[in-house]
Amino acid sequence: MIRKLLHTVVLLCMCATCTYAQKTLRSAGNGHSINRNHTSSQSGMDGTDFVQNYESDENGQRTTWGRDTTKKDKEIPIGLFQWVIEPRLGTIVPAENNDTVAAHYSHFNNTDGYNGEYSYLGNIASPRLSRIFLNRRTTQPFLFLNPFDFGIGNVADLRFTNTLSPVTNLSYHSCGNKQTGEDRVRAYFASNINKISGIGFKLDYLYGRGYYNSSQNSIFDGNLFGYYLGERYNMHAYLQMGHQKNAENGGIEDDRYILDPQSFQQSYGSKDIPTMLADAYNRNDYQKYYLTHNYKLGYYKDVVLPDSLQPKMPEDKELLKQLNDSIREVLKADTLRLANVLDSLRTQWTNSIVTPQEFVPVSNIIHTLQIDHLNHTHYSYNTPEDFYTNLYYGGLGYAYDKTKALKIKNTVGLSLNEGFKKWVKMGLTAFVSHKFERIALPYLEGADKAGGLYSYTRNNLSVGGEINKALGSLIHYRAVGDVNLVGTNIGEFDVDGRADLNIPMFKKDTVQIAAHAFIKNVTPDFYFEHYHSQYAWWDNDLNMEKRIRIEGTLSNKRTKTSITVGTENLTNYSYLAMSNTLHTGADPLSTVPADYSHAVQVRQAGGNIQVFSATLKQDFKLGPLTWDNELSYQTTSDADILPLPKFNAYSRLCLTFLYAKVLRIELGGDIRYFSNYYAPDYSTSLGQFAVQDTGNPRVKIGNYPIINAFANLHIKRCRIYVSINHVNAGSGRMFLAPHYPINPMTIHWGVSWNFFN
Repeated sequence: MIRKLLHTVVLLCMCATCTYAQKTLRSAGNGHSINRNHTSSQSGMDGTDFVQNYESDENGQRTTWGRDTTKKDKEIPIGLFQWVIEPRLGTIVPAENNDTVAAHYSHFNNTDGYNGEYSYLGNIASPRLSRIFLNRRTTQPFLFLNPFDFGIGNVADLRFTNTLSPVTNLSYHSCGNKQTGEDRVRAYFASNINKISGIGFKLDYLYGRGYYNSSQNSIFDGNLFGYYLGERYNMHAYLQMGHQKNAENGGIEDDRYILDPQSFQQSYGSKDIPTMLADAYNRNDYQKYYLTHNYKLGYYKDVVLPDSLQPKMPEDKELLKQLNDSIREVLKADTLRLANVLDSLRTQWTNSIVTPQEFVPVSNIIHTLQIDHLNHTHYSYNTPEDFYTNLYYGGLGYAYDKTKALKIKNTVGLSLNEGFKKWVKMGLTAFVSHKFERIALPYLEGADKAGGLYSYTRNNLSVGGEINKALGSLIHYRAVGDVNLVGTNIGEFDVDGRADLNIPMFKKDTVQIAAHAFIKNVTPDFYFEHYHSQYAWWDNDLNMEKRIRIEGTLSNKRTKTSITVGTENLTNYSYLAMSNTLHTGADPLSTVPADYSHAVQVRQAGGNIQVFSATLKQDFKLGPLTWDNELSYQTTSDADILPLPKFNAYSRLCLTFLYAKVLRIELGGDIRYFSNYYAPDYSTSLGQFAVQDTGNPRVKIGNYPIINAFANLHIKRCRIYVSINHVNAGSGRMFLAPHYPINPMTIHWGVSWNFFN
């Protein structure tokens, strides 16, 4: 199946339209831009330059897209510029090309992240949750998609591309065998239609069979995109469709298979260990449609050319060449008439000179449309009689739960652009948004209506504004806020601000101080208020949550140092929690999952919860040796409601060198570690992480290092990696979620190839 899919992707790329782009990306954006890395916008965003987006390492080895152009017989034009967009207003943000980075390529397919900060269920693209609270993001419009952000992206992550020639990236990842392994096929293609418009697609297919029973999962995510960047009119369009399926095994029956394997009379491999469930699945299907466009209002002004480019008056003899020979003969004999004719020719030439002009956008009329059509299904067969606490409808051995959501959001804005006059030092935007939601859930009344759905409809109208400064090199800032005036969620508000100060130092060094803060009053997710299914059912009346966060970062690229400190206060924090019931006769001190029936609830903390976090990143380089480090400390005022590990650590040591002056080789290893804590459990009926039941004995995980070894190879347009993950596998606390062991030692390999054609 994987071979057929890879063959199909290659055919799609070969059949795509090949139209070469020109050198100019004109009038990109809506007149103001943000830089997520807190640096000024790159050249090319104003239409004056095209960015040749090349990068090389310290040895001169190119690490970006494209062919080796050092040979004279290469005729294909090479060069590209990439950007992402801010979804609400379609603001253009310059972006780096992550698909060309040679370093860390072996980490690209790690579901636990580049630095191992995520807890997950073991398989590639299985549900995951960041252990660093301040790094947790809710990026999806659907609760059930949030744990799968590794394989399911969104419009804010998609890279639009302006390229001199069509560009394609194909990659393949593999691990294990046909019974236990995993595969990933990924393709990205982009081509210009002309110098101001382009199209492309991205396909991503992930499939994990699972090293433990009944743990297979898959994701297919497809994106089609296009853009038009005219002088006055800009447009970005995006279509995303996908399918995700996750088998639920409920974890292993007894943690002693991992913690104390000697207590059993025989040796168990990962596939021999019994699990709680079989034939149980969570499935998500989604279609997302996005369109943002804006029309610029402004004026034309003359371009002042330097003296070297100013047109020069031709000499008299050149001007006279415009006349017939007979007339020139007559003028030779009449100097007075010759002077008059030359004056006339000079005036004619002066009047023929057209002064170049450029368009100056003063304001933009903006419209953004987002449509999300989402479906979630949970179904299971032959469910054990005592695994779930409650059965709300249907038979014991079979469940088929489904919910559907349709969300439509329209935003209309008017902006005043930064920099159209020297005294205009920031951009201003005002906008109005309307959001429509229709969410369907099953009826409660008996098995005869188990297939019926009841729809909840919500409408909300909000207004907001934004101030933004992206130009210049010293200071940048952006603040955006909105308040809900009419509708179901009246009283909601959200104010978010970012700023950075770049302080020049000696030897062309720069120290950056960046700050981020927000205050928001938001309604809990709809599915926290209403959810109907075979094993979980609630209709809650929850208070709004208030969240206040302040964080700052001090960084220096020269010393490769970054320190981030932040704190957040949460009021009326809503969360999912397990609610387990001990079976009759079972040991009341047991932590064995088989001794309990399982349920999940929504709870809301009545008071305040504070979280403090500090992260130090320090990288060292000595000749060919590189040592990267990241250490995080965090604390929570209520570990029962919001459990967090106090320490997370990541360290990576590698040796980098060139072989035969063309092959870049990176050999090394890394270690990931977090301190023990009562990590969130996993609810199989919801496909969500939930706090462990505090009314029963709980399980701690952590205090176990995970060691990996890797080799990254890079030659011209090709990247290859081989890695050995969890080389220290053996007995011990080998869990990333309660009752879900880490995969045994596995060998991974992958290849990524970039093409210009």
